[in-house]
Amino acid sequence: MAQGANEFAGCRALVTGAAGGIGSALVAALNSAGAKVAAADRDTAAIDAAVRLSGDLCDPDYCDGLAAAAHDALGGLDLVVNNAGIISRGPVTETTDSDLARSLAVNVEAPFRVCRAAIPLMAGAGGGCIVNVASCWGLRPGPDHALYCSTKAALASLTQCMGRDHAHQGVRVNAVCPNEVDTPMLRSGFATRGFDPATAVEALGETVPLGRIASPDDIVDVILFLASDAARYLCGSLVEVNGGKPVA
Repeated sequence: MAQGANEFAGCRALVTGAAGGIGSALVAALNSAGAKVAAADRDTAAIDAAVRLSGDLCDPDYCDGLAAAAHDALGGLDLVVNNAGIISRGPVTETTDSDLARSLAVNVEAPFRVCRAAIPLMAGAGGGCIVNVASCWGLRPGPDHALYCSTKAALASLTQCMGRDHAHQGVRVNAVCPNEVDTPMLRSGFATRGFDPATAVEALGETVPLGRIASPDDIVDVILFLASDAARYLCGSLVEVNGGKPVA
């Protein structure tokens, strides 16, 4: 969905994971559509955003303060996109305590804390929109990704609960659920496991009915749709963006 130059004019948005593949594409798209963006990530120096909020999502205090920091810096808060996430691979028997703690902190606790702080601010101003980036792998089990699947499942359920609980306050909460996306995180994962990233991405694309894995822009367009007035009656929805490929 192509966004108009002023589609989000005046929108004040907080984006976590803003330095990643999807996050950086989202910040650029929001900038182009007229929004003012507060970008949150561990290193925000290279991000073109109105406000940069550097920190670690494993730090509860940082997460608790993000919504208020964005609200105060931007003069309000209309949109939150909880985009940050990490992937821990392997079955439970190969999962360490640190794997568990970090996956829960980034994939579940951080969006929980950000939403908990953002919803009252939005409700007090007449409403707002939250889009969480979950995963198809949180809707169905995938092989050897026990932590990733279970934490994204928690985020999907949290999205549905918040969507129901806060609709009456004018706060719409939805989630986009991608399958594989061609990001630096995906490619570095292939490299870590000894695969050539370009070859692996091409081979993975052959397993997708549409013939390729998603680009960050494919996911960004759905996020922007969920954040727009065109999605005004969507609340607590989990929107799969998978090119026709099921989790297998």
